[in-house]
Amino acid sequence: MNKKLLISLQIAAVFIGTVVGAGLASGQEITQFFTIYGYKSFFGILLCFIIYILMSFFIINISSKYKLNSYDGLISLVSPGILGIIINSLTTFFLIGSSSIILAGSGALIHQYFGISKWVGIIAMVLISLFVLFKDTKGLIKINSFIVPCLITIILTIFIIYILFYREINISQINTISGFKSHWIFSSLIYGCFNILCCSGVLVPLCKEIKNTNLLMRGVLLGSLGLTLLALIINFLLILNVPYIFKYEIPLLYIANRFGKSLQILLLFVMWLEMFSTEVSNIYSTAKNFEEVFNLPYKRACVLIIIITIPISQIGFTKLISFLYPAFGIVSLIFILQCLIFYVKKPN
Repeated sequence: MNKKLLISLQIAAVFIGTVVGAGLASGQEITQFFTIYGYKSFFGILLCFIIYILMSFFIINISSKYKLNSYDGLISLVSPGILGIIINSLTTFFLIGSSSIILAGSGALIHQYFGISKWVGIIAMVLISLFVLFKDTKGLIKINSFIVPCLITIILTIFIIYILFYREINISQINTISGFKSHWIFSSLIYGCFNILCCSGVLVPLCKEIKNTNLLMRGVLLGSLGLTLLALIINFLLILNVPYIFKYEIPLLYIANRFGKSLQILLLFVMWLEMFSTEVSNIYSTAKNFEEVFNLPYKRACVLIIIITIPISQIGFTKLISFLYPAFGIVSLIFILQCLIFYVKKPN
């Protein structure tokens, strides 16, 4: 395979792996941010695609021009002053909190479906994460290059089986589903901006490692396209099962349920892998930030962040999500607007 194409595909995998956590892989994020708005949800997903492309272009160009090392440098440059300090602090707090949520979710998933102590899931996630994180950027790229194809394969398998064998499909009914909520545009903006700010923690260090901006943008374009197609497929499957999916914490598991236990187990396995992928990306982003801000060696920063996340994970999965996600969504939207204004007004 052409080396440049391989690097582009690896960047695409990192981009997808950073955004796709257990929430998207389970169908829960798509349900809450899109499916609940009916047929307009498809337009919302396409709006996110535009946000991913445009904002990644801005972030990559700014990071390359100013030779930034972490999201701290990006935020300080784009949003100087007290607001920048608040955004930076909340981003760090969110990434650590999100890592804690993933640890809690990993433990809960293992305990709920396999009857094993939640600490087995937590410790397994910690040890494997540290092993990958100690390999720095190469570890991040390698793990996503494995996990993302697994995710795509499972989602496509569920989609194809559903289309081929489930006969009660009435696609014409999709445009009659008006939705249970309004303001789909705002929901899509929040979701898109939220993911881009999270991705900035990975994109900025990648700009330092891979100095070819065209290659980076090609990778992000492929990643955005892949992510959008995944979201459209998941949303399609979910919308065909409205309103039943609203009763389940893992909507895709409800859909996979009718096709046997094996497919359910594979989906759960992919969900755990995606939790792991996001955990690595979050800690990697925060560690790079600590390395720059506090002059703390990268590996020590990784260990410190893990030590912080373990006790926070005991607060509880639901409580952490209900507090962190809405607040960070608003902060992300403000930052993205500032980033856009900075790029337009920046000196040549």
